[in-house]
Amino acid sequence: MRILKKIRSNIPNGITCLNVLCGTLAIFISAHPSLSYMGLASWKWGTLFIVLAAVADFFDGFAARMLHETSLIGADLDSLSDQVSFGVAPAVLLAFNLWGNVPLWLSFAPAVIPVATTVRLAKFNNDTRQTTGFLGMPVPANAVFWIGYVANIHGCPSAQWLVSPWVLIPVLLFVSWLMVSEVPMLSLKFKTWGFKDNLARYLLIIGSAALLICLQIRGMLWVILFYVVMSLVFGRRQSSSTH
Repeated sequence: MRILKKIRSNIPNGITCLNVLCGTLAIFISAHPSLSYMGLASWKWGTLFIVLAAVADFFDGFAARMLHETSLIGADLDSLSDQVSFGVAPAVLLAFNLWGNVPLWLSFAPAVIPVATTVRLAKFNNDTRQTTGFLGMPVPANAVFWIGYVANIHGCPSAQWLVSPWVLIPVLLFVSWLMVSEVPMLSLKFKTWGFKDNLARYLLIIGSAALLICLQIRGMLWVILFYVVMSLVFGRRQSSSTH
């Protein structure tokens, strides 16, 4: 029985380890932008592993709540894994897909992403105001944004303006600032399923699904922009209702 209890208590942490494993694999494969395997380019594999990390990130919290197995170690492990998967991994994905296509100094600019995610996660872990909502953009949303950014660079010839320093640098600074800011952001945590109480959440889900169906991976960029806009419209209202 003691062994079974030990296994049960470590299930959430085991899922968290899958998060950091996927993030690490995303880094490894993103560092080889010319690689193609099983018909998929390197950036698509990097994208896949970051998405799998996000799935694991969702299920480790879900498992912890279902099994009533929460701990300080689990919280720290989650943050460290998120830094790898949603901070370092998207930065490497972006940097190596800029490499050779922009001035060398610009390909180093994505280094600001892990710095901002580190600050974001440290603030989140010590901020009791963010138990039901978010102040500042969550780090998984940051990763999704940069996945969509890279997908647009590759998949849309008319979007090459995205690699211009006059665009990329302001976007990097804005997204990084948004993570460490205190801007109220929407959370998809449902307390009830009523439409009236969750109007913003349902609109966000429906709008995001439509964008992804129409634009596929490239739609991830627009999903996060839509999320930011929806948060600016509804986020403050949600934040005030939870205090």
